[in-house]
Amino acid sequence: MATRFILDCDTGSDDAVAIFAATAHPGLELVAVTTVNGNAAVEHTTENTLRVLDHAGARVPVHAGAARPLARPDFPVPRAVLNAGSAFQRAHLDFPAAVSVPERRSAVPFLVDAYMDDSYADVTLVATGPLTNVALALATEPRLAARIPRLVIMGGAHGNGNVTAAAEFNFWVDPEAASAVLGAGIRDVVIMSLDATHSAPLSRADCDAFDGIGTPAASGAAQLIRHRIEHDQAGVEGSDDVSSPVHDPMCVAFLVRPDVVTESVRAFVSVETTGSRTLGELLVDTRPWCPEPPNATVALRASAEVYRDFLRTAFLAN
Repeated sequence: MATRFILDCDTGSDDAVAIFAATAHPGLELVAVTTVNGNAAVEHTTENTLRVLDHAGARVPVHAGAARPLARPDFPVPRAVLNAGSAFQRAHLDFPAAVSVPERRSAVPFLVDAYMDDSYADVTLVATGPLTNVALALATEPRLAARIPRLVIMGGAHGNGNVTAAAEFNFWVDPEAASAVLGAGIRDVVIMSLDATHSAPLSRADCDAFDGIGTPAASGAAQLIRHRIEHDQAGVEGSDDVSSPVHDPMCVAFLVRPDVVTESVRAFVSVETTGSRTLGELLVDTRPWCPEPPNATVALRASAEVYRDFLRTAFLAN
């Protein structure tokens, strides 16, 4: 049977690649998508999600979610300032305007109703954007923590962050939400950190291979990955083929290829919500004498070979 999951995302380029892979892979069933403020404003992340699904020819319900962080009016540095002049994050992805429309029910009540329903007892929740929707759902219905069977998160960094030296973007955008979710007591939490995603970048050669497959999902993913390679400051130079990390699809890959993670640590984790230099930092307490029990598994390294094989499998099946 296919692994069923809900994707909570802020669809920019790497979320879009995750959606393409999720809708194409024979071992996955994307039950629904919920959207959140993050890479772009929520009206844009919702439109982007619909554009990607339309391009892939997939019919998946989309529920629009939170328009701002849990406890803040905007990002710690306002989006307009943070992204001023940036060609990396665009409001709209370069696909035709969506024909499909979002569901009338918004993300938070959908998540609450879904996970309080026994028919969703096997449905993993994958969160690749800021955790605002998930935190709001847990605050609305605290019993959800015991009802979500597994939560896979793209977020945090055990080493260096990306938006600041300490913090990864998703946790920095809404540190209060990340803190609340990680402290909620969900029984199985996996965090795909920047350490893991940066260890298995994708390259122009990968894009050429995806283009050679020729399916809408494959060509759409290749287009988006090339954009990341051209504009991502995290791109890896110094080789014959420049590459860039493509973070979010790795969470989806993990659902059917857990061997994509080659190194991880089980530990007590928390998120900094007050530091002037460390806001949004993921703290991974690996001390043998840590007084708190482990509450998450943090992925630290990944296999580029397994990651590419997952994406090829998905796109060949489309």
